Amino acid sequence: MVKRLILKALAATSLAALAGAPAWAGAPAKHSARPAAPPPQAPNVRPNILVFLADDLGYQDTTPWGDRNVRTPNLKALASSGMAFDRAFVASPACAPSRAALLTGLMPARNGSEANQQAPSETVRKLPSYLHDLGYQVVAFGKVSHYKQTGMYGFDHFEHDTFHDPEGVPSAIRWLKARKDKRPLAIFVGSNWPHVPWPKTTEGYDPAALSLPRKTVDTTITRNARARYYAAVSRLDQELGDTVRTVDDVLGKNTFVLFSSDHGAQWPFGKWNLYDTGTRVPLVVRWAGHVQAGQRTAAMVSWVDILPTLVAVAGGKPSAEIDGRSFAAALAPQSRFAGRSDIFTTHNNDGSVNVFPMRSVRTARWKYINNLHPEYVYTTHIDQFVNRVDSGVYFPSWRQAATSDKSAADIVKRYYHRPKEELYDLLSDPGETDNLASDPDKVATLQDLRKRLAVWRAQQHDDHPVEGTPHFEEGPIGGAPDPDARPPLLTPEKKP
Repeated sequence: MVKRLILKALAATSLAALAGAPAWAGAPAKHSARPAAPPPQAPNVRPNILVFLADDLGYQDTTPWGDRNVRTPNLKALASSGMAFDRAFVASPACAPSRAALLTGLMPARNGSEANQQAPSETVRKLPSYLHDLGYQVVAFGKVSHYKQTGMYGFDHFEHDTFHDPEGVPSAIRWLKARKDKRPLAIFVGSNWPHVPWPKTTEGYDPAALSLPRKTVDTTITRNARARYYAAVSRLDQELGDTVRTVDDVLGKNTFVLFSSDHGAQWPFGKWNLYDTGTRVPLVVRWAGHVQAGQRTAAMVSWVDILPTLVAVAGGKPSAEIDGRSFAAALAPQSRFAGRSDIFTTHNNDGSVNVFPMRSVRTARWKYINNLHPEYVYTTHIDQFVNRVDSGVYFPSWRQAATSDKSAADIVKRYYHRPKEELYDLLSDPGETDNLASDPDKVATLQDLRKRLAVWRAQQHDDHPVEGTPHFEEGPIGGAPDPDARPPLLTPEKKP
């Protein structure tokens, strides 16, 4: 009885933590002094924590968010037993900067990871350190950071952090079952699905029966690729189910479970883009006895908010020096948590394959994108490395269709060529297809969002040079020569 009362009190404190949430930090990060450790508590009074991450999964590509093509029964069950966040966003739509933002609570310009494959600064404090101060054992399995960068984050133990390592999730399950440590546990598990390469077959998905995303050219090879992407999503769902079942058996009910994805799918207008298909991600929280089952929230939250939320749930006080704000208050019954009024996102480049810096601010209704170099031609692995397995083997069929089909030509042009400014009314145009930046009736809205973004960038000191060689032409229809089937991953000593 006493233990239950302590747990309830701790949960109430955690879920009310937003009341003291910090404002947006603007000055460069300073993490030389750590907050004092809290008073010692009885073992496992603090909740255990499971963070399960998908790799390249768009928010619309799952059952809880309305995709009728895909089969994700385990994610559906998780969402039904907890709270689904309908407007969750990453800081940047590429693997390394997105995950670095999660694991530091800082936006890319402040944590040092701005380009894909670029590691954050070694001097920035990272998530395991915060949980260590609260008495946690903190471990990682699979793709939690950007592959081999895991070792720099300070986890007590980590395994299988190489490219598409199939043992990441199974090793987490084996380790959990054998664990003897009595400290509260924070375990981070990263699936490699549905990152390319996708399964070789469609695994039961019928390509002809699929509904394709907006801004997709409908060709036979595209449908086959999309079906195999869904097969990868179902593999992710199986890994999620296996992990959650093991966590429930081993760690018990007092476990805070969070599921999300690092950004949208590797699909045109998804990953490497600031449209919602690139930055908006599924996010589910389950905590039996604390979060009511079957809840949904429209509050806007960012991936930088996950770190302070975990600290709050664990009984700590989120740092005032980071960009993230705890959304623990959203989890309370009948919560009126409003979330963020603005979501800021950034993208720079992925080596020289994709060099197209852009910045965005999103409100509940409006999306404003500033393409910093509209004279560049937008390129990615999808159109550049079409011969690399699943990077974009279908994309030549889009360009061939564009020679005789106006709608296909419009999509291909929109992919390669971006204007300096884009403005979308998300209420009437959730697919972000009608650019209103030149609409005279929207001048006030455009100017307001332009100013908000400029002020935020100044606060962030977001003015660092972008490395890499930009592209000024679309390139051959068959793609560019692939210099390396698997490019080397960047360490803190190397730059993209």
